[in-house]
Amino acid sequence: MAALTRSSRARSLRSEERQAWVLAAPALILLAMFLVAPILITFGLSFTNARVISPNPPRFVGLDNFIRAFTSDPLFLQSLRNTIVFAVVVVPLQSALALAIALLVNAKVKGTAVFRTLIFMPVVTSMVVVSVLWSFMYQGNGLINSMLEQITFGAWEPFAWLQEEQTALASIVVLSVWQAFGMHMIIWLSGLQMIDPALYEAAELDGASAWYKFRHVTWPGLRSTMVFILITITIAALGLFVQIDVMTQGGPQGSTSSIVFHAVRRGYREQDMGYGAAISLIFFVLVLVISLVQRWLTRDKD
Repeated sequence: MAALTRSSRARSLRSEERQAWVLAAPALILLAMFLVAPILITFGLSFTNARVISPNPPRFVGLDNFIRAFTSDPLFLQSLRNTIVFAVVVVPLQSALALAIALLVNAKVKGTAVFRTLIFMPVVTSMVVVSVLWSFMYQGNGLINSMLEQITFGAWEPFAWLQEEQTALASIVVLSVWQAFGMHMIIWLSGLQMIDPALYEAAELDGASAWYKFRHVTWPGLRSTMVFILITITIAALGLFVQIDVMTQGGPQGSTSSIVFHAVRRGYREQDMGYGAAISLIFFVLVLVISLVQRWLTRDKD
């Protein structure tokens, strides 16, 4: 009797397993088509001299594309430097600003729902639309120069922010932080609301200051949220493309070119698919390494 029961249970488990695979099959097929297959194709193309339109079939060139990127393509090195600088500035600035706004929104005061909605509005607006609007604002006769002229009582000398090497990348940093910090504000806010209020009550009974409560109650309670936000902001910052494509096309003098933009320019616009795939593979490895390092630095040390 016990053997029959075990056999029936095993058949039931196998049937459930088959049903699970059947239900998961559409999602797995889509993942294979749109995620796994492109990665494998990119990996294969990166070792060839493939071009979009060419009478000759692709030829295996080994590591030539990767050597070319680091030795004979100064624009790639500049794009790599720009991408790293962008990420180094955006990640702490955006996460800190989002946390500060989340702390304000989490306060029990009137109007926070409206304020939260206003902060989140840029997130649901297309980055293309935002980039176009900010391009107008950054013009010599745009809103930003007009405001600075009014503040300085005419002492400010207007200039085109996106046409100067010294200010173009910084201008895109400001736009990117403004557009995306609302999303991370919501994530910080959800983390804040998961912290047990009893911990704050106990700290208040002990006479703890606001800074002490933040350091010893709020921040430890936000650890998992912090790890998630740092990784997501870093990946998004390293994937900088839309703002560059719409606002500057990598100029002036390559001062705003990013790795992704450079890969698209080489691979599609200049039709050098093999070299563009190699740059994409370098980008993939860069993101993977940085994400793993971040995860290791933010791991639990207990």
